[in-house]
Amino acid sequence: MDKPKEECGIFGIYGISEAANYVYLGLNFLQHRGQESCGIVSTEGISLYKQVGVGKISEFLDDEKLNYLKGYRAIGHVRYSTTGSPTLVNAQPITGSTSKGAVAIAHNGNITNANLIRNELIKQGKVFHSTSDSEVVIHLISESPCEDLVEGVKWALSRLEGSFALLIMTKDTLIAARDPMGFRPLSMGKVGDTIGDIGGTIAFSSEDSAFSIIEAKKLREVEPNEMIIVTESGITTDQILPIKPKTNQCVFELIYFAKPSSNLFHTSVYEYRLEIGRKLARAHPVDADYIVPVPDSGMVSAIGYSMESGIPLGLGLIRSHFIGRTFIEPSQKIRDFGVKMKFIPVPELITGKRIILIDDSVVRGTTSKKIVKLIRNYLPTEVHMRVASPPVRFPCFYGIDFSTYEELLANKHHTMNEIAAFIGVETIGYLDTDLLFTENDSASMGDFCAACFDGKYPSPLNQFSKDGFEQEIKQKYFGNRRGS
Repeated sequence: MDKPKEECGIFGIYGISEAANYVYLGLNFLQHRGQESCGIVSTEGISLYKQVGVGKISEFLDDEKLNYLKGYRAIGHVRYSTTGSPTLVNAQPITGSTSKGAVAIAHNGNITNANLIRNELIKQGKVFHSTSDSEVVIHLISESPCEDLVEGVKWALSRLEGSFALLIMTKDTLIAARDPMGFRPLSMGKVGDTIGDIGGTIAFSSEDSAFSIIEAKKLREVEPNEMIIVTESGITTDQILPIKPKTNQCVFELIYFAKPSSNLFHTSVYEYRLEIGRKLARAHPVDADYIVPVPDSGMVSAIGYSMESGIPLGLGLIRSHFIGRTFIEPSQKIRDFGVKMKFIPVPELITGKRIILIDDSVVRGTTSKKIVKLIRNYLPTEVHMRVASPPVRFPCFYGIDFSTYEELLANKHHTMNEIAAFIGVETIGYLDTDLLFTENDSASMGDFCAACFDGKYPSPLNQFSKDGFEQEIKQKYFGNRRGS
């Protein structure tokens, strides 16, 4: 499908019996963030127990595997590979024996200087067992000149560039951290009133709405540049860098990745997308009979567009939620088979009607084109498209799976008429970048990275080019590569 892949999701818990079972539940709620591999590591305070595999969490982990995961502390991961291939060797959490003891790490993000660090460590004789950038962190922790674990983690993280939300666990400590610019989200929650094996529990999740499944209450977000350290003695905090840089949270988390039920970056995802739809209706009005969301990602913005425009919302496309990642195609190929399996048109809302398709984003345009072609088979009089984000014109180097210029529709077709002609609609309208946040929003554009829209990369990409961000070097480096 045309959508960017959903990065990764991490979930951790400290201080409860059968901790791995709670992480299992949390990861199921975060499954939309990664479906290629998954895993959980737990500890009872003596050893680390690990189960990682390829596929969805509910498909890989059964009762036997969960029973193996002993202990009162656990961290877990669901993965879509943005760095390293989608194989078992790259499944997380990753573990290793270090000078600070056995360590497990679950990582969401993309470390942009990972290859530079990896090459230096390999020259020193260090051995890597995966192609994931996350393994670099374990080596740095072990290499740190600090004997104390927390200081060693702080030393290691201060040397990383790019994006990371991390859970780092040893036999007696759980550390949660966000990169200094705060690209990726991470929240802290609590079950009960105390920390310890009896009573209270501290939990961490990529999205706070996952806390609901374990009946945890959100305490707050892990802030950019922050480390939260949980031990039997309690909770302490530290800063990765002594001077925090400007915050650059990923705006695509609000536009597409996070569930509408989540609240991240101190912003309600549902309310943000609803308002985006309203802004889109004001910026690009058009007469029509029905607003038709592209399910499920365009739903909330379509509601906002309908509310603002007064045009009724119609579920003209029904998505099948029971289609797996693989299915058997007939030997005689059916054109656009995958789209037809996922989306079923409702003729009563399409035939002879003027419709406006609403989607949250268009990256490569291939799926949008197939959806429009499918709808045209039911003879609408007009098909318009409205996109609840700006055109994606630049690659992302911070953990989203569009890393070359050539694959981006808005880079290949520069005018709206060209894009509309490619997709097959009468008109297309995108949201302007300056409308992503306005005075009425709880957040401001100054706290967000929108490099995929405007090309303003907030973090150095030194390993790609010494003289800038030349397209040729990016293409060469990222041609067959995707992040963690």
